[in-house]
Amino acid sequence: MKLSLGEIADRFDLSLNGDPSVEISNLASIDQAIDGDLVFLFSSSHRKHLSDTKASAVVMREIDCEGCQIPYLISERPRLTWANIATLFDPLPIQSSTQHPTAIVSDQATIGTGVSIGPHCIISADAVIGDRSTIGAGSFVGQGSKIGDDCRIFPNVSLYHMVCLGNRVIIHSGAVIGADGFGFEPNKGTFVKIPQIRGVVIGDHVEIGAGTTIDRGALSDTIIGSGVKIDNQVQIGHATRIGENTIISGCTAIAGSTTIGRNCWIGGAVGIIDNIEIADRVEVTAMSLITQSLKVEGQYSSGTGLMRSHDWKRNIVGFKQLSKLLKRVRKLESERGG
Repeated sequence: MKLSLGEIADRFDLSLNGDPSVEISNLASIDQAIDGDLVFLFSSSHRKHLSDTKASAVVMREIDCEGCQIPYLISERPRLTWANIATLFDPLPIQSSTQHPTAIVSDQATIGTGVSIGPHCIISADAVIGDRSTIGAGSFVGQGSKIGDDCRIFPNVSLYHMVCLGNRVIIHSGAVIGADGFGFEPNKGTFVKIPQIRGVVIGDHVEIGAGTTIDRGALSDTIIGSGVKIDNQVQIGHATRIGENTIISGCTAIAGSTTIGRNCWIGGAVGIIDNIEIADRVEVTAMSLITQSLKVEGQYSSGTGLMRSHDWKRNIVGFKQLSKLLKRVRKLESERGG
């Protein structure tokens, strides 16, 4: 696709300085751009790269535009502008509204208009596929599951039975939605499996990353609120509830029956134990371990900061002695008070 700089400025209501007829054919980083590329200046510290860039134009804040030698568009939020403009250049293939002859679709399934079903898909009885949705090759949709309108299911996704997706949901390859929650009851040295008889309910505008697993509940559904964004390889346990517009980064593990509020930010590789509650607007930094409810909004961290190994080993020895030191301090305070 090629667009003139003037067309881009008009479409996104941006101020333009320079030739509006300049053609833009792609987006790129400042240091790798070539003629025809549009680049984005996200930080003033990157202005030093502008003198060497081969890009045809740049998007930047007004405070950064002094001395710029190439055409530029002014935006006070360059990252948001990047996200919006990038939709015009997204190379994601448009799927035709057809059913591949190798797909197996139950006669008892309900298929909307304009639906694309790829090779070797299986659509089970009583499943519902909404209008204009795409089911990628090798994907499985279980009995009674429902997919809303304008959803995109990438290849090799598994939706077990009783999974309900809202509208405009994106699920990337390898995700498994609705597998049994990890529920067992110990009995005389063995474990008795607890049937997971409920489902998974996912709201509108949710995106789920590659290899992520969301388990079904035993007595209540697992619920993912509208606008939630989940990164790759995240594990979400049974009967967990995640509030609207919360974002969860890769390799995080959330144990069952946990409740996470709205507009939370959960960093990568965070561990969250079961049956706790996290308030709205909580931020948890990467590799933290949450072992108790967080009832007040704000940012939380755990673990030790990065340091050289020999320093870390010495500090760990001291860490193990903290309880003894605390007792000694309390004893000294008690004696002084006496």
